Amino acid sequence: MSAKILIVDDEKPIRDSLKMILDEEGYKTETSADGEEALNKIKENNFDIVITDIKMPKLDGIQLLENASKISPETFFIIMTAYASVKTAIDALRNGAYDYLIKPVEFDDVIIRVKRLLEHKKIANENKALRQKISSDIGFVNIIGNSEPMKKVFEIINQVAPTNSNVLIMGKSGTGKEMVAKAIHQNSKRRDKIFLPINCGAISENLIESELFGHKKGSFTGATEDKIGLFKVADGGTLFLDEIGELPLNLQVKLLRALEDKEFFPVGATKSVTTDVRIITATNQDLYEKTKTGEFREDLYYRLNVVEIKLPTLNERRDDIPLLVNHFIDKFCKEMGKKIISVDNETMKILLSHEWRGGVRELENVIERAVIFANKEIITKDNLADYLNISSVNNFYGDSLKDALRNFERDHITKTIKKYNYNKEEAAKALEIGLSSLYRKMDELNIPTKNIGDDNIN
Repeated sequence: MSAKILIVDDEKPIRDSLKMILDEEGYKTETSADGEEALNKIKENNFDIVITDIKMPKLDGIQLLENASKISPETFFIIMTAYASVKTAIDALRNGAYDYLIKPVEFDDVIIRVKRLLEHKKIANENKALRQKISSDIGFVNIIGNSEPMKKVFEIINQVAPTNSNVLIMGKSGTGKEMVAKAIHQNSKRRDKIFLPINCGAISENLIESELFGHKKGSFTGATEDKIGLFKVADGGTLFLDEIGELPLNLQVKLLRALEDKEFFPVGATKSVTTDVRIITATNQDLYEKTKTGEFREDLYYRLNVVEIKLPTLNERRDDIPLLVNHFIDKFCKEMGKKIISVDNETMKILLSHEWRGGVRELENVIERAVIFANKEIITKDNLADYLNISSVNNFYGDSLKDALRNFERDHITKTIKKYNYNKEEAAKALEIGLSSLYRKMDELNIPTKNIGDDNIN
């Protein structure tokens, strides 16, 4: 559907000229000779963009903007002014305009700015729809993602949240393990009770038993009074044990018993304490491998791992990077009082091609830094962190984001397969995907299944 644009100016030649060039671009346009007439049209119609002069009879451009924002907050304004002062432009932007033009306007510039705003509007609407979908599905709006790997995560959350089953969340640092745990809690029957997150790796070994299960006065040096353990504090709610792989072996036995019997003994107590708590655990380690080496109890592993959720790394869900980028831009612009629309195409290519070892958290830090140093409404590569490998990106990936994603993925998979001498199993492990997924990707991206001239390919 073509975008609808309202052109407002008391000078007929300007109205007609802008209407002609925008009509030629395929947009649906209407015109108004003053602000009052324009406001009436905005009340009756939904316009994507209003291009308005500032100095007009009845209602000027700023007054029109202020009134229109109350009845049509999703309409974007471009202000035109012949008064080329910085103050005029700043006043317009402070009042909610998304862009401004200095008269006499250049038609090519108008077309570029309109396309840019419509692209921003499209992304903003996609973000809004995605947040609404996630909110309705799992009651939690801070998980951003529309890629296939994240859709699978959302599906598991939907299925497991209403139950009382224990959940083990596995994922590298920065994949959002605590967010997923909160999403499970918020869509469970325990949503009105406490959600209590504990980092097992952040509490010293000689204190963690007391923290989890409590202690009686005098049970050890420094125990000057009774202490209620977090297992009891979270009674009726959800206890999230992050970095569960760091839990000492002696406490693994006590945790297992608490899970099986719904009761435990505080340190130094002779009487057990009952509790009704749901346990969600998370780790960035391979717990199954730790059971083989005796570092983690096998019986506890299976008790915790009733349902397993494996979170993809950001490199495994690159389709979500544009959504995440614009989400973080919106977030930091609100915090810093800045008005930035998005990133330019070259910058997005760089972000899509970077190896995000720090996951979403690293991307968030990069965007926060970029917003701080950006002096224009569009973030450029000059605003990015110095450690990003900017020089590695070239025009090979194409102009559209869809092509860039596809071409990068094909290039990265091809290089990885070559690196492992066309051994698909090793390449799949390095890419952190299943062998069947690798073959499916190779088929989708037209990657040769073996090296030409090599008959000894797995």
